[in-house]
Amino acid sequence: MGAYLLRRLLLVIPTLFGIIAINFFVVQFAPGGPVEQMIAQLKGHGANGLSSMTGNGGSETMPTGNGAYRGGRGLDPHMVADIRKMFGFDKPAPERFLLMLRGYLTFDFGRSFFRDKPVLQLIEEKMPVSISLGLWSTLLVYFISIPLGIAKAVRDGSRFDVASSAAVLVGYAVPGFLFAILLVVLFAGGSFVQWFPLRGLHSEGSEHWSVGARVLDYLWHIVLPTIAIVVGGFASLTVLTKNCFLEEIRKQYVITARAKGASEQRILYRHVFRNAMLLIVAGFPSAFIGILFSSALLVEIIFSLDGLGLLGFQAAIQRDYPVMFGTLYIFTLLGLLMQIVSDMLYTVVDPRIDFEAR
Repeated sequence: MGAYLLRRLLLVIPTLFGIIAINFFVVQFAPGGPVEQMIAQLKGHGANGLSSMTGNGGSETMPTGNGAYRGGRGLDPHMVADIRKMFGFDKPAPERFLLMLRGYLTFDFGRSFFRDKPVLQLIEEKMPVSISLGLWSTLLVYFISIPLGIAKAVRDGSRFDVASSAAVLVGYAVPGFLFAILLVVLFAGGSFVQWFPLRGLHSEGSEHWSVGARVLDYLWHIVLPTIAIVVGGFASLTVLTKNCFLEEIRKQYVITARAKGASEQRILYRHVFRNAMLLIVAGFPSAFIGILFSSALLVEIIFSLDGLGLLGFQAAIQRDYPVMFGTLYIFTLLGLLMQIVSDMLYTVVDPRIDFEAR
């Protein structure tokens, strides 16, 4: 197992490099970079706005920029050159890419173009919100989907199975962000009642409250975002759980156990459970990463949760390339590491699996 783990860890390096390189060079052709946005702001507010917008003195690890700027007509060419230098775009793309990689080796992602903060500091500030939302959502998805999937498998074809399939169908059909909008309309002051807050995870001034009051306030704020993600994510896991258990229940060893007089509960939880739960339990890290970095994105935007999803969305709109590439690096690295953790969990759930033998 040690050799297999070492090979997987070494494979992370070229995979991470390839993803970053492809995205870097794709962005070179994207219009509307930070230089163009700065020029547009200067045209709208006058050239004297430059001095108030140059607090970000550039960084050695500026990830990218457009090769040739064509939107600065009418401005002093020296001013355009200063803006390009301020953002680090006076260097050719290969040099910027190498500088970026050198910084990434030490987790130095440079500074945000428009927030005047180190990218790593921004990620550290936003990460707790996203992890909190993703963890609660993932746990609830599993706590709902696994018992429901087992019940549907045991009662396959019954009225309960048919009726519960309606809830699963809703989960499939309604994306999480649409359900989030519905929750806002119904329960957050949209058109009906305002039982829950609409913004953030804490009320204003809650830092002065007692610990118990802050915990209750946090739980009150996180109810609607968590429900929105859970409704959009429990359906596929429920169906997967049902199919896994149905496949195991129909195998010969279950028939043999019944012939020996074993009870249904013993067969289900002593024999079937471990084999059926292999794929489901081992997939927990990947499911958490998926909810954390994809499903929660629009939900964070709708509920104004200051997490990684909202940070990435704003960085993409503003063409804040250090933040975009810094978060991409973190997301990709975590995703690759979680895949390795998933493989390790396979061996924990079923010791008969030996990746080294493969």
